[in-house]
Amino acid sequence: MSATSIPCILGDELEMFRKSVGSFAQARLAPGYLDRALDDSFPWEIYRELAAQRLIGLEVSAEHGGQEADHLAVGIACEELARADFNAAYMVFSSTLLGSLIERFSPLAPRLLPAVVRGELKLCLGLTEPGSGSDAAAMTTRAEPVDGGWLLRGEKTSVTGLPAAHIAVVFARTPKGPTAFLVDLDDPTLSRQRFRDPGLRPVGRGSVTFDATFVPHDHLIGEEGRGFQLVMHEFDYSRALLGLMAVATAEKAIEMTVAYTQQRTTFGNPLSANQGVTFPIAEHLTRLEAARWLCYRALSLRQAGRPHTREAAMCKWWAPHIAIRAIEDCVVLHGHVGWSDEMPLQAMRRDVSGLLIGDGTPQIQKLIIAREAYGKSAT
Repeated sequence: MSATSIPCILGDELEMFRKSVGSFAQARLAPGYLDRALDDSFPWEIYRELAAQRLIGLEVSAEHGGQEADHLAVGIACEELARADFNAAYMVFSSTLLGSLIERFSPLAPRLLPAVVRGELKLCLGLTEPGSGSDAAAMTTRAEPVDGGWLLRGEKTSVTGLPAAHIAVVFARTPKGPTAFLVDLDDPTLSRQRFRDPGLRPVGRGSVTFDATFVPHDHLIGEEGRGFQLVMHEFDYSRALLGLMAVATAEKAIEMTVAYTQQRTTFGNPLSANQGVTFPIAEHLTRLEAARWLCYRALSLRQAGRPHTREAAMCKWWAPHIAIRAIEDCVVLHGHVGWSDEMPLQAMRRDVSGLLIGDGTPQIQKLIIAREAYGKSAT
């Protein structure tokens, strides 16, 4: 199916990178995706293989062991990996964003990033709280200045990747406002709890509570009081990448469904002889292709240093929305076998469904877009 290749409008070098990542993903990740998707264990072997392919911390500089990849290359990697294994793509996605954040704003970058890139040190992001999700500015976790650093008190919830992580990027309120810190998750003054989730199970999600957790001063990321600006800028990036991951997963489901409906016969003919089967596939492919290029437009704008908040919000609400509906139609076209976890369709649907909430709900994305059109009156 030609939908798996991007025309050379992205350039020959990026197309070669796509083929390299895609070949690795289909050979090494795709065969074991379903078994891993149904398991709560973090797949360290796969994580280290991703690191060996130099896909962990893609944007980290060569000085710290990374590839110095640009935004379009990261989008390609996330897309091709998600086509084989959504969870593996999320590992690359998360390590790239957090690795880049640390390199740009943390004095600990020379010490931490080589281990991150080698797949030895895993990071996660703690922003959401029990009483504040979309309204990140309403956080109640506090960082009290003390001699040599800070004491953190509060709770972060819905922390994706927490169960296997070593260090968290945690946002807490200081006297100057929301601030970002690097927190050692082995500290005995904090406690972790894992959630039971339907999807993204190998990556995992949970909550962490800080009880006067000491954070040294050099663990501050960026400037005190500037944490909100840091995370909002990263959301404009992450939302486009997540959109590509959703699109790729749905396209893989469609690829499976095209093959199945050509082989499965009913009333003496293959299912694909019916327009009721082929037309929905054509409609889904059209929408997914449009969403893909919206995501690459957002990444291109970011790479050019141009505003892309609106485009990123469009990617985030629309791509998961149409991807889930495409996968659901694929389940229906597979009939009873599509309902079973013997096939990966259900796991794919569950994995993508988390994107409806994480990194901003559809309602928040539509509010961002509406404000671009109407100004502050659209509240």
